[in-house]
Amino acid sequence: MNPAFSVLIFTTLSGAGFGLWIWLGLRIALGAPQQGFQALGWILLLVFAGIAAAAGLLASFWHLGQPLRAWRAFSQWRSSWLSREGVLAVASFVPAFVLFLLLRGQHLEMATRMVAGLLALLGLATVACTAMIYASLKPIPAWRHRLVVPGYLLFALLTGGLPMLAAVAPGARGFDGALPPVLGGIAIVLLVLKLAYWRDIDRASLPQTRGDAIGLPQRKPSVFERPHTEANYITREMAFVVARRHARTLRIAAVLLFALAPLLCLLLAWQQPGCAWPMPVAIGCALAGAFLERWLFFAQARHLVTLYY
Repeated sequence: MNPAFSVLIFTTLSGAGFGLWIWLGLRIALGAPQQGFQALGWILLLVFAGIAAAAGLLASFWHLGQPLRAWRAFSQWRSSWLSREGVLAVASFVPAFVLFLLLRGQHLEMATRMVAGLLALLGLATVACTAMIYASLKPIPAWRHRLVVPGYLLFALLTGGLPMLAAVAPGARGFDGALPPVLGGIAIVLLVLKLAYWRDIDRASLPQTRGDAIGLPQRKPSVFERPHTEANYITREMAFVVARRHARTLRIAAVLLFALAPLLCLLLAWQQPGCAWPMPVAIGCALAGAFLERWLFFAQARHLVTLYY
């Protein structure tokens, strides 16, 4: 598949934004009493996550043939994961705005916790719907893999969780103190998950053959003439091919960025609590690694229509 830049930006930024909302919602819903909140820090994180999520959603419009008709996608929520994602994404901004007001007012502790919990649930559901957009497509076997949905969720939690550490005081306990090791564990699990996913798609072949594609099952037809004389939409979008050696190099770079670099930064931050630079580096590396992984996710996916073309 042709990796569209707008979709890469959408899945990377929106995943980080909604992932940050998930962690922020959990922190406020399960954390210390209201007076113990660092209200300004939470407000800044809330706004940052909203900007990232909104930027990602706006980037998705660039890939539409008729962006002005995007509103119609919201009407198909009963059958379309894309529509469900859009509905949940927009709905997430409601508790985010209410939480913003409650944090500014510093009152209604129980209401604040409930709204924060709702924000976390909607953020998690939105990311899951984004993953299901691809996991539900039968013509692309690599996207039907069982690890696609967990991978999307873990990337959102990792890229959204690292910015949370900016509001965590050195030597913190409870939820804040558990966050760094939890994020380190997520990076390790994500590394194992992606290695297993890449191994599986490298070994697996397409479930259909060229004979199936042209209506001659159980046969092995040979191609003596192309089905067309010029490039078309299908060959541009569905028949994109990345060289195996280039894919291997990009995989190594992605692993170094989204897993090993954040782990190293978390270790340095733990050993030197007053050091400020590891966390910004970890956030930047994780986002860059997620972007590379997402490019590979699209570039290495083979559509069954390529059997004919």
